[in-house]
Amino acid sequence: MILVENLDDIEKPYKNAVITIGNFDGVHIGHQALFYEVIEKADALGGTSIVMTFEPHPIRVLKSNGHPPLITLYEQKIELIEKSGVAVIICVPFTWQFAAIPAKEFVEDILVKRIGMQAIIVGSDYTFGQNREGNLDLLHTYAKNLGFEVIVADWIQTSNSQPDRISSTRTRELVMDGKVIEAQKMLGRNYQIRGLVTTGRNRGGKLLGFPTANIILYNELCPKTGVYAVTVECLNNLYQGVANIGYSPTFGNTQFTVEVHILDFDQNIYGQKIRVNFVERIRDEIKFPGIAELAEQIKKDTQKARAILS
Repeated sequence: MILVENLDDIEKPYKNAVITIGNFDGVHIGHQALFYEVIEKADALGGTSIVMTFEPHPIRVLKSNGHPPLITLYEQKIELIEKSGVAVIICVPFTWQFAAIPAKEFVEDILVKRIGMQAIIVGSDYTFGQNREGNLDLLHTYAKNLGFEVIVADWIQTSNSQPDRISSTRTRELVMDGKVIEAQKMLGRNYQIRGLVTTGRNRGGKLLGFPTANIILYNELCPKTGVYAVTVECLNNLYQGVANIGYSPTFGNTQFTVEVHILDFDQNIYGQKIRVNFVERIRDEIKFPGIAELAEQIKKDTQKARAILS
């Protein structure tokens, strides 16, 4: 896979380029379906499969506030797109200058002349160009004049019995509601957070008998407060665990924390980057009468997590 992070780095057009374009926040299974369609079309043309995305997310540039938290930050998004098997990822630095490019110039000068686009695969709601002046009708007009093919992909639903349209917005809502099982159906994987293990309040092991890794999050989107069965990617291995997200009400705290008790694990991982995959929400965060009651509940949570993860 080739990653291009500046359009000026494209020295010559790609052979029979087939492209899809979008923000692809979350890289959910709807996005993945687009990528696979791009790969199949490129194979049929003997060409190059390309995904174009943007960094930062355009809404961060176009709106100074009020933007939603991202499901996947740049590093993870590129990793996930790469896993699809596309040949080239073009990540365009999104600026006000780029946003001001007229639709015709974007298609003719960038997509066709610079990238070598022979076909484009997009969703039915695709817009492009300055002030989103470009739509599918305009794209079809350009296609006739410039000699490329436009393929409109169908939107994907989670199942026939639950025709919930797969979208980044819906995925974000599910994660924020703690509905990580439903989010998994959208993403095709467990929702993951990433972070750096730091020194916490040193209570998990000493007071409760359950040492925890306290995480400084890189992610913007965090699941709803509560206790979760999780898997933890750490030191090149995958472990089972229990995560607590919230404010530790039993101790009267107001500071938000993410703490993970990794099962059957006793290594020092301070300063390590870890990844936590949310499998199932076990319960709400509860204020207990005392430490003994909290410790007993954590024991039950651990047993339940083992059962879920087995």
